[in-house]
Amino acid sequence: MHIGLIVGIGPAATDFYYRYLISALARAGRKLDLTMAHADTATLLRNQSHGNIEAQVDIYRHLADRLERAGIERIAVTSIAGHFCIDAFTKLSPVPVINLLDVIKTEVSRRGYKRIGLLGTRVVMESRFYGALEDVEVVAPGDDLLEVHQAYVSMASAGVATAAQREVFMQAGRMLISIQRCEAVVLGGTDLGLVFQKGIDPGFATLDCAEVHAAAIAHAAME
Repeated sequence: MHIGLIVGIGPAATDFYYRYLISALARAGRKLDLTMAHADTATLLRNQSHGNIEAQVDIYRHLADRLERAGIERIAVTSIAGHFCIDAFTKLSPVPVINLLDVIKTEVSRRGYKRIGLLGTRVVMESRFYGALEDVEVVAPGDDLLEVHQAYVSMASAGVATAAQREVFMQAGRMLISIQRCEAVVLGGTDLGLVFQKGIDPGFATLDCAEVHAAAIAHAAME
């Protein structure tokens, strides 16, 4: 199946999804049929912060139309921040959307979690993952929520994590587990792979939304 991705929000997530799909389909001995369109990080974050759904959906629809003309059959947005308007976009998209929120809801249920912590942008954390995980208790950082948001936005825009930013996320995660008694921390930002890398044990359980979403996209690509 020909997959379309709306990418660029941010660059590290784009790289992760692209490499994941290449690797997954190569392992399966399948050809990857993929076309990507670039969206702007700063514009997205501004629209998300202001709740400007209509403006962001217009951007997605323009990019989706372009991708449809290239022949795509399914589309996905490689940003959790970018899912603040996903319901509205899904209604207007010319092709079916592989919705990260639905994918993660299914995975949380499969793992049997009842109380989870959440890291990401301010809107993602304050909205408790846009209210998509209604069957579990979702806990956001307390006093350090704004610090987590600022670290995430800076990291996502630059496409690289500094040592100070890494410590912000690690400390917030440890607090969610030890103080808030969460079972796991949901990495509610597709760029958090810059911090929570493969082979590095943060000392607590995590659910990497980017990896789970990319796996769902790979599965669709092989249909």
